Amino acid sequence: MAVFAQYDYLFAIGTIFAFLDAWNIGANDVANSWASSVSSRSISYLQAMLGASLMEFSGALGVGGRVADTIRTKVVDIGAFEDKPELLMLGMVCAVIASSVYLTFATRFGFPVSTTHSILGGVLGMGVGALGGSGITWVGYKDNGSLDIQQGVVQVFLAWIIAPVLSGIFASLIFLFTKYGVLLRKNAAMKGLILVPFYFWLTASLIVMLLIWKGGSYKVDLTQEQIPGVIVAAGAAWGLLMAIFLVPWLYRVVIKEDWQIKGYHFIQGPFLLRRGPVPPPPANFQGVVRNFYEGHLTREELDARQAQRVATVTEDIEGQHDKKLAGDNTSEEVVETTPERKSMVGPKPDAPWHSKQFIWWAIKFAVLHGVDKDIVSSQREKSAVAGDVQEIHARAQHFDNHAEFLYTFLQIMTAAASSFVHGANDVANAVGPYATIYQIWNTGNIAGAKSEVPIWILAFGGAGIVIGLWTYGYNIMANLGNRVTLMSPARGFSMELGSVITIILATRLKLPVSTTQCITGSIVGVGLCNGDWRSINWRMVGWIYMGWFITVPTAGLLSGCLMGFITFAPHW
Repeated sequence: MAVFAQYDYLFAIGTIFAFLDAWNIGANDVANSWASSVSSRSISYLQAMLGASLMEFSGALGVGGRVADTIRTKVVDIGAFEDKPELLMLGMVCAVIASSVYLTFATRFGFPVSTTHSILGGVLGMGVGALGGSGITWVGYKDNGSLDIQQGVVQVFLAWIIAPVLSGIFASLIFLFTKYGVLLRKNAAMKGLILVPFYFWLTASLIVMLLIWKGGSYKVDLTQEQIPGVIVAAGAAWGLLMAIFLVPWLYRVVIKEDWQIKGYHFIQGPFLLRRGPVPPPPANFQGVVRNFYEGHLTREELDARQAQRVATVTEDIEGQHDKKLAGDNTSEEVVETTPERKSMVGPKPDAPWHSKQFIWWAIKFAVLHGVDKDIVSSQREKSAVAGDVQEIHARAQHFDNHAEFLYTFLQIMTAAASSFVHGANDVANAVGPYATIYQIWNTGNIAGAKSEVPIWILAFGGAGIVIGLWTYGYNIMANLGNRVTLMSPARGFSMELGSVITIILATRLKLPVSTTQCITGSIVGVGLCNGDWRSINWRMVGWIYMGWFITVPTAGLLSGCLMGFITFAPHW
């Protein structure tokens, strides 16, 4: 029996809102890892959701930190609650309520905000509500009196600058190398094919570095001198495997356009190079390399379409005028038709709610509604927040689709790794405070700044993340993709890799950067490499940045008011 059984209601409320917090992390934050992959058509939305669900849950449950910081950012003095652990329990409930309510609002209105800073704001607010300003570490100092950027509220403001700027720099450098080294060269696909193993080497090395430095509960028994060698060797081994098995397959598919090659043929490796000439393809063969720029017009194409519309309107006006003079009041309306997309859910059946048809439709709707979305098409829609994205996309250069195809595999690999690390680490945003609530309710003690996280709590948080992603992740993903700038596989790979490098550096500096801030900075950095600042949707960037700016004070105000009202309310 729990020590603080009289506070069962607090534990129950904390459980509900901790799950809502995890749900919002899935719906809001996970899109950061996969938005560019879906937007560039490297992978379908359903495939991304399946991959993200697997990687997020396995990261949270498999290597998620079994020890989660109660106050991950060291902004509240835990020692002040030593004599009143139930007050800290109440404070964490208030923090989780404030964080989840704010995140729900942000997710509903499509703001990709920092879930890390949301829970930080909740903890900060409850600390002010319970202890006043004196109980908060605003600026951290080391023992020698020098400034410590790893502690205190100041680290949040540093993250606003460091994360997007560094991500933008790294992503733009990677893309500029790719652009001038591959995409703008003659025979770009062949040039890119030669570099594929080296890209895989670099990407795998960075992922291993990230897993070693930012990993969860697993223990790395390596000395500081051994770690660089392991990182380089692991990346080189992966690059060699790709050179042996993937590169020959890509050569036959991309360069030779061998329509008889199947995906599983990659296991033949170098023997694929001995295949004979490619016979003529069937008349209905679509090809493996898709058009990654489908629906995105160039400057010339957009100008031509607008000129055609003006001419059509002029002709219609003149035609209507002639008809009126001739006494003919009939008019013709030209309707543009587009191929109808097949829905996995299907239309609602006209049948009683208890019929088999209606029940089966309801099950499909509940399970698939959140993933039965055409994200790329929705990103082209003009809106008050997004503006005219066609005009923005027209200012970005189109590259050879065969060369772009080479980066789809790298992009998916990077997105999967980012998603895995996100699940392993950001699950603590929801279960860290909840683990404190459970521990105090169950034992009545505060175990310093850290609390053991039972495996069921990690599974609880991982499930909440996956459900949030599966049911409502599309809302944020639509805003983080083509609505900021034009996406393509090469661009998306550069963005994701730049974001991973920034997360690695932030891990070494122990700064609580957000994946939202990193990927947004990368998107802007790569967008500027188009050579036209108008190829970036600055209105959308401004909305995103405003979401970051108000996260900590809004969550803190909600949490602080709630904590203060309860703690200092009049009572019998």
